[in-house]
Amino acid sequence: MKKASLAGAFFVSAIWLSSAQAFCPAPVGLASVQVQRVVDGDTLRLVDGRSVRMIGLNAPELGKKGRTDEPFAVAARQRLQALVKASNGRVGLLPGRESRDHYGRTLAHVYGADGANLEAQLLAEGLGYQVAVAPNVDLFSCQQAAERSARQARLGLWRQSSVLKADQIKASGFALLSGRVSKVQRNRGGVWIELQDSVVLRIAPNL
Repeated sequence: MKKASLAGAFFVSAIWLSSAQAFCPAPVGLASVQVQRVVDGDTLRLVDGRSVRMIGLNAPELGKKGRTDEPFAVAARQRLQALVKASNGRVGLLPGRESRDHYGRTLAHVYGADGANLEAQLLAEGLGYQVAVAPNVDLFSCQQAAERSARQARLGLWRQSSVLKADQIKASGFALLSGRVSKVQRNRGGVWIELQDSVVLRIAPNL
């Protein structure tokens, strides 16, 4: 059987973080930009033509090319639209250490007029999953606390368990999964972790 392959960064933490940290308050002096439209639950289009991918948040995907919307995808976009509208269409941007992704989108933390971090707000409402991709991990702890509060309250995506078993993975892409490790190998390509003869996880050498 051909194994599915997932690549990415993995973080495990058992540290309890206080709820006060979940707000990820805005730093002083952020540049304010005008939003043209909300593309989906984690992407904005600015009037200056830039597309902004919000750091630390992976919202459910809207349906494309005949595919159906993932659960809570529309709710995530509508909530982000409401948050942007509440800020009169203007948001503050804090660019990441890595400022662009491979699609050419600007990578940034996004803040409302009240100084609230919009990624943390969506995470706290269960409308997205936290992701952490080095080097853009400065707000990892407070965003983790925001997601944890949603998981404990079983909000949104966490009303039911989102964790899949390794043998349920049929395609590449984002997933929360669990499985028993059956093999670990290391070579020039990084560390390869095989789960139950079904999925191979790759951790790149630089991570």
